[in-house]
This record gives sequence, structure tokens and C-alpha cells, in this order.
Amino acid sequence: MLDALEPIEARWRHELTKLDVAVDDVPEIRENGHSPADGVLHDGAVPLSRLVPAGVDRTGLPTRARIVLYRRPLEARAKDPSELAELVHDVLVEQVAGYLGVEPDVIEGE
Repeated sequence: MLDALEPIEARWRHELTKLDVAVDDVPEIRENGHSPADGVLHDGAVPLSRLVPAGVDRTGLPTRARIVLYRRPLEARAKDPSELAELVHDVLVEQVAGYLGVEPDVIEGE
């Protein structure tokens, strides 16, 4: 994940100072049996990552925006480590673009 994030962060360092990136094994499932829908990047019906906006936690403290990558769904879609690295990079590009409110091509510098 860090290797995939490095070129994005190098280019957008100042814009990403209030964004965290985390990895969870699988998406969270709520009591109703569904995962949160907002900010989720899917492959079919399977969540690959989620952009969680900044907000306030249960105790009233402010939280930072964060991208959460779901490790197992990503690994299940990759044939080998290089394909996994490419997929993680693509997912990060999509989520960073969503966070910044720009098209993914802008993040890639195309």
C-alpha cells in the first residue's frame, strides 16, 4: 500500500496533509447486514475501499478524513503481487480523486 501511495503523495503532498490511509482485512458490516454505501469503491457488489469524510467521533472529538483499503477483497482480485500493486494504486487514485473533488486523470497527471 505504501509503494502505491508514494507517487500520489509525492505529487499531492500539500493537499493530502489531512488525509489518512488505512488497511482493514474486510469491509465493516452493520447490524442490517450491509456495509456503509457512502464513499465506497466497489468491484461488482464487493467493496474494495472506502473514503470516510472528516467528522466527529462518538465522544465529540474531530476525526480526519481517511481512505480504508480492504485487503482481502483486493488480494482476491489480483493474480500476483504486481497485479495487486497496480490494483491498489488504481483504487487509491480513484479515492484520492474523490477526496480532492477532481477526475482520476488529474491525480495521475495525465
